[in-house]
Amino acid sequence: MTRPGGERGLKEGSLLMYEEAAAQVEGYAERLNELRQCLKVDTLQEQIAGLEKEMSANGFWDDPDHAQKVVKNLKNLKAIVDAPDALSHEIEDAGVLIELAQSEGDESLTGEIEENLERVGKKLDELEITSLFNDPRDQKDAIVSIHPGAGGTESCDWAGMLYRMILRYCERHEYDVEVLEEQPGDEAGLKSATFTVSGPFAYGNLKSEAGVHRLVRISPFDANKRRHTSFAAIEVLAPIDEDIDVEVRDEDIKMDVYRSSGAGGQKVNKTSSAVRLTHLPTGMVVACQIERSQHRNRDTAMQMLKAKLYDMEVKKKEAELASQREDQREVNFGSQIRSYVLQPYQMVKDLRTGVETSSVDRVLDGEIDQFVEAYLKWKLGAQRTS
Repeated sequence: MTRPGGERGLKEGSLLMYEEAAAQVEGYAERLNELRQCLKVDTLQEQIAGLEKEMSANGFWDDPDHAQKVVKNLKNLKAIVDAPDALSHEIEDAGVLIELAQSEGDESLTGEIEENLERVGKKLDELEITSLFNDPRDQKDAIVSIHPGAGGTESCDWAGMLYRMILRYCERHEYDVEVLEEQPGDEAGLKSATFTVSGPFAYGNLKSEAGVHRLVRISPFDANKRRHTSFAAIEVLAPIDEDIDVEVRDEDIKMDVYRSSGAGGQKVNKTSSAVRLTHLPTGMVVACQIERSQHRNRDTAMQMLKAKLYDMEVKKKEAELASQREDQREVNFGSQIRSYVLQPYQMVKDLRTGVETSSVDRVLDGEIDQFVEAYLKWKLGAQRTS
């Protein structure tokens, strides 16, 4: 019920709470202004204007594939820009509510004010994580591949568990996933899986998962209930831009075709439409089976191969820079990055950042945000000390 007399009608505790809440809102506004600069919102708005101009040109839809990429890029950029604007309105609304409660002496709004501040603070934290993305590739989609290590059924099952973990993470973040290739294990899990993840900062978020993941548990496939250690590798790539030329000679490519398995429907499996490309100079292998057309599968596989080759060159340059640094260790692709222990105790520990948790089930259900955030901060710190 509204009290007459405005602030004079408020109890001393409520008055102090509202004053602290007002100061908190002011601090949120300052943090948001700093984040706008870190996210380079003005620059992104210029890019949005350029893409919108391109879309309005005659003949834009004559090349459907290019047009769809432009539309997707525009959608992602707008999502990045719209987030600070939406949060700014929420901060303003929170301030107005506090002023209303103070002016009318209304203590019944205390709970609503606290809920607003908690929600705004959480969104600000999430936006601050976005500001850590300083690699130009971070805004792009991601191409994720999962492969078991040596160990047969054990490793295949572990690869399948990681596959589910990443898919659950994508689901939580409302990312779109398209499976490009999936080969089930003989008894359980996966022999391999490759899929694309689309959405704002998909690559920036998922790049923390690239590397070898180690599992320790009592094997469900061992009749003697012995403890086993399994390994599986996750590879995360960003699609290359059209203006980046990666040369792949025809004579360096070996192409195999086979019948699709797994997802794709019965009609996909009737013909040898799936494509596997081997890059002979490097031994890199990519596969795609999602399309019914062998030609389309080959085009998709070629884009994946080019992304792999480009990523290899980027990592070479990073390794050259790392060799010049002192007192700093770089985690190279293929090294063990995280351990998951299910028995005799439960713990997940990231070996790069030192972050660990005993909530193994939650992690395997896709709650890996704490590892993603810690990796981004760790990576940024390493770059600043180089």
